[in-house]
Amino acid sequence: MRAVARFAAILITGLAVETGAQAASMQPYQMVRSLQRVQDRIADGDHAALPMQQKLLGIIDNRIRKADPADFSDPRNLQALLIYGLSGGNPKTLELLFSKLSLGPQESRLGEAIVRYALGDFTAARAVLQEIDPKSLPPEVGPPVALVSATVTARDNPLFAVRMLDEARLLSPGTLIEEAALRRSIPLAAALKDTERLARASEQYVRRFLRSPYATQFVDTFVAAVVELNDTVDPSMVDEVTAQMSDEQARIVYLRLARNSAIEGYERLLAFASQKAMAYGQDADGRNDPRAVLYANMASVTSDNVNDVLTALNSIDRHRLSKADQELLDAAVAIARAVLDEPRHTSALEPDSQPELVDARLPDEEISVEDDNNAEIAESAASLMTQEAADAAFPGDPENDEADSYLKEMRSKLDDIDALLGKETAQ
Repeated sequence: MRAVARFAAILITGLAVETGAQAASMQPYQMVRSLQRVQDRIADGDHAALPMQQKLLGIIDNRIRKADPADFSDPRNLQALLIYGLSGGNPKTLELLFSKLSLGPQESRLGEAIVRYALGDFTAARAVLQEIDPKSLPPEVGPPVALVSATVTARDNPLFAVRMLDEARLLSPGTLIEEAALRRSIPLAAALKDTERLARASEQYVRRFLRSPYATQFVDTFVAAVVELNDTVDPSMVDEVTAQMSDEQARIVYLRLARNSAIEGYERLLAFASQKAMAYGQDADGRNDPRAVLYANMASVTSDNVNDVLTALNSIDRHRLSKADQELLDAAVAIARAVLDEPRHTSALEPDSQPELVDARLPDEEISVEDDNNAEIAESAASLMTQEAADAAFPGDPENDEADSYLKEMRSKLDDIDALLGKETAQ
């Protein structure tokens, strides 16, 4: 055990000269224990240990590739080989070793499933892994098997995958396996429309693993899940999760939530998240975060306050925004201007007195380049508004019917805006 601890310390401190000699004299199970120690440090929030995990996997790969098949007659070394494979081991090394070993029926099937998983053949791996009870395996092998079983079955059998993630957590508390299991529960909860599981897993994660270097992935999946369940999720749950974060962490969550809600057109969630983002919206210099100002005003624009909204949007320093958010700012400004300029498009009151307004919808070949650019901005803006937002901006006033129809027409023309929004969501 002392040799294992020493080897882990060597790796973490980066003493590469000593590492090669240490590795040559250690058994595979000792090296895999070192890997598990590094992974535990990652789960505890040691970001410096993260690159060492990959380095250690490489060292283990080099060691076991040169191992004699007789070495794996020791059950500890065989279990170490299985764990190495389940931890992202080299598929070529795994394929080579398992082809040389004489194994019992269960070990042989599990080994083949691990090779298939490492090669990216999830279908073949799933056929075996979903028939294996992780609790029937040795204590160190069961948890990673449960985690990988969830990975390969998540798309086709999310209920089974959730059960495997629960088993992985229960079999390996406080480890990187539990961290990964909780984090991966978030998108599955959204897929299953299970708001209770989403809340429970999210609160457990922030209480125990918020310092993990993978916490940014948790934030991404959490925000995506809340947006996906926008109709049923309780906003107070988001508050409970962010209450355990620092102000800066909470600000990031609300900003991302507001932005995604704005893109998707989820007004209730946008209003909630943008208000919260404004509360956390000042940066280190005491200035309001321009993103918070942008999202809050996108949520609040109506025909009654459009002048104030446009003033706020025009006050934003666009150079402090990303390119994608600059495009959202342009869209929001165009929406506000469309509301202000609506009488220019209204001919319902005097249908014969303003024939020149027909030119606003000339065939494409008759529109100038400048008009075409302006039309693209206006069309993009209109596409970002849901029908409910349009109804709120033009609340049943007869003289606004033509303007409302105009916005609908602009929205229908821009079929490819979905591709733009998809690209923005990915960013």
